[in-house]
Amino acid sequence: FTRFLKLVQVFLKYSGDNFSHSSLIVSSRLSRNSFARSHSLLYIINSLLGMYNNRISLLFNITCDFFSSLKERPASSASQTSTVVNERLQELVRMFKERTEKAKEKLIDPDSSDEDSVIPCECKALFLLYTVKEEEDVEEEQTSCCKVKTPRWIRACMHYRFPASIDPFTNLMYVLWMFLVSLAWNWNAWFIPVRWAFPYQTPDNIYYWLLTDYMCDLIYILDIAIFQPRLQFVRGGDIVVSETGHLFDVASLVPLELFYFKTGINPLLRLPRLLKMNKHEVFSLLSLLRVIRTTTYLLYCLHCNACLYYWGSAFKGLGSTKWVYNGEGNSYIRCYYFAVKTLITIGGLPDPTTLFEIVFQLINYFVGVFAFSIMIGQMRDVVGAATAGQTYYRTCMDNTIKYMSSYRIPKDVQNRVKTWYNYTWQSQGMLDEQELLTQLPDKMRLDIAIDVNYSIVSKVPLFQGCDRQMIFDMLKSLRSVVYLPGDYVCKKGEVGREMYIIKAGEVQVVGGPDGKTVFVTLRAGSVFGEISLLAVGGGNRRTANVIAHGFANLFILDKKDLNEILVHYPESKKLLRKKARLSMNDFTRPKGPPQVQTAPVRQETPRLLRAALEMTERSTGLKGALAKVKEKTNKSSISLQVNIHKT
Repeated sequence: FTRFLKLVQVFLKYSGDNFSHSSLIVSSRLSRNSFARSHSLLYIINSLLGMYNNRISLLFNITCDFFSSLKERPASSASQTSTVVNERLQELVRMFKERTEKAKEKLIDPDSSDEDSVIPCECKALFLLYTVKEEEDVEEEQTSCCKVKTPRWIRACMHYRFPASIDPFTNLMYVLWMFLVSLAWNWNAWFIPVRWAFPYQTPDNIYYWLLTDYMCDLIYILDIAIFQPRLQFVRGGDIVVSETGHLFDVASLVPLELFYFKTGINPLLRLPRLLKMNKHEVFSLLSLLRVIRTTTYLLYCLHCNACLYYWGSAFKGLGSTKWVYNGEGNSYIRCYYFAVKTLITIGGLPDPTTLFEIVFQLINYFVGVFAFSIMIGQMRDVVGAATAGQTYYRTCMDNTIKYMSSYRIPKDVQNRVKTWYNYTWQSQGMLDEQELLTQLPDKMRLDIAIDVNYSIVSKVPLFQGCDRQMIFDMLKSLRSVVYLPGDYVCKKGEVGREMYIIKAGEVQVVGGPDGKTVFVTLRAGSVFGEISLLAVGGGNRRTANVIAHGFANLFILDKKDLNEILVHYPESKKLLRKKARLSMNDFTRPKGPPQVQTAPVRQETPRLLRAALEMTERSTGLKGALAKVKEKTNKSSISLQVNIHKT
């Protein structure tokens, strides 16, 4: 029964009908007894009768196969008692036959009319799908433990496709390959003279030498056939790929070894291998590369001179005179020591006696003077180029100190200037990076600015939501400035002409009655000075003092540059003004608890006004009349007293 439900679900899945599977799910959860399952089966079949006519034939075949499988099984006691259910099932089968006769004819292949031929039926495939899937799952579980997982690097090699073109300055694979080619070239350059002059190549080890030679030749061939035709180079302003290779690369593989059959194995026949030279210098530390290359030239000249000295000694006879090599000790070390003393003109060598020895020594001295002087001059240029930046830094610092000393600048100011020079040079490796970038085109400056500064500027909340291209244009106008501990970045009341973005370090916003109260500490990624720069609130004055708390590296954006950028981005300008206005409101809002409003205290009435009011009160109303009567009584009493005194 469960298997039948799964087959019906498979049919519904592949038929593409939107028939609800809820009836199947509900029926599958009924009681386990046969009677309940039979009723569930009837419910499912009745539900399936409402499906489309073109699917009925497939359901019929599935049902037939299901009942045929039921007949093969032994009948249970419960199924024998459900005769009514069996009759209903037979009636439903008859209805299926009547309604799907036409659909069955369409499914039969008209070409396969032979009686022996097997007609492929889609319904049988669906019926066997679940059984086959179960068998595959079992086989997969049995064989999964026996499978060996292929390593990742092997899969990567199998799926790797060689590039059609190679950039010699950025392709890491080509850099590694050039290192291998350099090893092959150095093998030929250093060991061809040694094998020719010294008796190190013997019949016993000749095969090892030849094997290494041919391996180097194979590297040359692969480089010429695979890598060189794919190299990119600039010609006439266009990036093209060479398909012919270099002439010297081809000439380096001239097969002069064919003369081995006539002259024997002579290493000098491999001298054309030295024509292959590396044409690309992919190295970040160019000064170090120049030092190594110049030193290698000097050592190679000494190496060749040592080989020539041993060849000359063997030509005249080892130990025949005091000048030639006597054959004692390590032959290469002794001859190399002679070459060093000769080319560097140290002296202390035995005097040559024969004509050959004199001519050889004269050539040695002549070549040694020029070679040694050239090497010394190149080494001086290399060291000077390597320390050019340090020399420029020292020159600027010395000139600044000399200027401050001539004008008697205070010592504390001089010390701060020295500290600024030292910290700026140690942190940036240069005093003014804008001086270096001004030599580049705008596009390259933008690319460098994006790689260096975009990760910092994009995290600033003020610029989030602005146009991306506006931020790119702004990056080209940023200037990096270093502030020392305690330096005033800006003061309250100053005219705001710059906006600051903290690249590294911290700054503090201070104020209060004593000017030392720290309101807030701003760290890397914060921005300040935008309120006065954007003229939010109708003013362009600084609203607070900002002091560097330790060494601080800030980006500075001038007002003129910002206005030129915002002209082309009006939406970003509105957004920046809105954010700056919100920032100003947050800054001016009081931080403490709200104050309770109290009734205003009545001010004291001035004395002059109080006297005028008294005079007015006396002359008006009842009080004024009584005052007049009193005043007349006083005057009459005074006049009466005067008359009494007279009498």
